Amino acid sequence: MEFRFLTIDMKVMFPRVNCFSTRLRSRLESLAGASLQGRLGQSTVNATHLIKAASEAACGLRSGLSVFGDDYDTPDGTCIRDYIHVDDLADAHLKALDYMEVQDQDITLNCGYGHGYSVKEVIDCVKSVSGRDFPVNIEARRPGDPPRLIANSDKIQNLVKWVPKYNNLEMICQSAIDWEARLLEGTPERFSLSDLESL
Repeated sequence: MEFRFLTIDMKVMFPRVNCFSTRLRSRLESLAGASLQGRLGQSTVNATHLIKAASEAACGLRSGLSVFGDDYDTPDGTCIRDYIHVDDLADAHLKALDYMEVQDQDITLNCGYGHGYSVKEVIDCVKSVSGRDFPVNIEARRPGDPPRLIANSDKIQNLVKWVPKYNNLEMICQSAIDWEARLLEGTPERFSLSDLESL
């Protein structure tokens, strides 16, 4: 199983953290959606992330969407992933930073909701939330894609008292679609490093 990691050098990003251990490492399952304030979202060209790609298709920026395999050992045959909203992940990191400000240790934490949605469920949700249909093509499996990736976030919830607020697929998809609309209009309020000064 392959994990993506987000590593933060806290002495650079958060000078207020004054502890011996200066690195926080969190395992990400599937980061999704966009900031509810409209300031952060994925702007990657030719992105492969499902919710981003489906949102682009719903906004007419792609001619359709490819699903890589529909014969997995899951209820609808498509892969299941644990999508976490970007605002919940940011809150998880802030809580972890507060914890590390007091404790003298590095920490590695899983961030997720502990349950997942299939590729088909996500596509259906994006279509429903956006009110738009788009073509979906079933293609061969990609090598190495496991049927399920679900995070166990017990440690982060117990250790730093993180409580997710946005554990809702419809809200996650709506925030991603709203972000795509802002990109089309050229109006997202951009995030600045100066926004970190208050932390």
